[in-house]
Amino acid sequence: MKIISHSSYNFRNIENLRLNADPEMNIIFGENGQGKTNIIESIWLMTGFYSFRSRKNVNLIKENSEEAVISTDFFSNGREQNAKMRIAQRKELELNGIKEASPRAMIGSFYAVVFSPSTLAAVKEGPSERRKLLDIALSFIKPNYALLMSRYLRVVEQRNIMLKKYADKGYEKDYLSAWDEELVNSGAKIIRYRLDYIEKFESLASEIYSGISSGKEKFSFRYDFSSVNISEDEIKDRLAAELEKTRDSDMKRLYTGAGPHTHDLILSLDGRDARTFASQGQQRSCALALKLAEASLIEKATGESPVTLLDDVMSELDEGRQKFILNYLDGRQVFITCCDPSTLLRKGKGKIFEIKNGEIVSEK
Repeated sequence: MKIISHSSYNFRNIENLRLNADPEMNIIFGENGQGKTNIIESIWLMTGFYSFRSRKNVNLIKENSEEAVISTDFFSNGREQNAKMRIAQRKELELNGIKEASPRAMIGSFYAVVFSPSTLAAVKEGPSERRKLLDIALSFIKPNYALLMSRYLRVVEQRNIMLKKYADKGYEKDYLSAWDEELVNSGAKIIRYRLDYIEKFESLASEIYSGISSGKEKFSFRYDFSSVNISEDEIKDRLAAELEKTRDSDMKRLYTGAGPHTHDLILSLDGRDARTFASQGQQRSCALALKLAEASLIEKATGESPVTLLDDVMSELDEGRQKFILNYLDGRQVFITCCDPSTLLRKGKGKIFEIKNGEIVSEK
């Protein structure tokens, strides 16, 4: 997949910007606060997922404007396509001139992987960030996964409502049994998808991290529900047992405490918890390995090489790690932001865009 051109109107600090992309390297540079990340963010929104910075549409619209519009011409699934998104109180999408019910229609048409400072949360913060990383990647590879996950979360929400409804009245098992059954059935499918993906994901991310660190450090991870060769029926039995075990505590906390919405991906560096013991540079390298592995698995599964969006990726990385990443990305379409483009120039390849006050002031 390749982006041909991308336009943003009244998007954050961008009034009117059009970027004609290079099929490989696109370096976007400028001082802090000029709009570099806004360009990366507007491209990412074309995937149909939420922004990696804000879930509120109002934060995406330029001050004193009623709406923002982003538009992308891209080549995917064997043909040139166009997507246009209007952002006001809600997002409205047109794909190839046809109005779609939801921006989610872009899943399966537009592939991208993004690394931004917020991506470090997958290493540094709690389990929800790592689940989000898994769920977005799986939605690209298995478009029905996003629908399955949405349905599952609605079941959890309804079960929580039932817990609150009967908290002060006592409860009968039948009050929750229907929700438990649906949670077990859909939850088992989610866990099966995750386990199948992680089996490939862990091996590739570990290999990439070894390259980033020149073999000096070993990166590994595991899913905290994992079990070798566990079947979907066995997963159902285990989930059902966990729901039964946590039922009393669920009634006290008014929250469903078992299921894939509670699971974690445990990251380790040289056998120690990466969240606690890794340095800033090592944590950044872990997050990069996860994202580069994600991109490779999406390409293997779909036949489409996702656009790689890297926002402020090279800070806190030494020269050797920077060199590995640039070599690994060779041949892919990349959009990378920085303050100084001199370290990223590769034998005249690609384009360099200088950004000031939300405008492209030079292009080379």
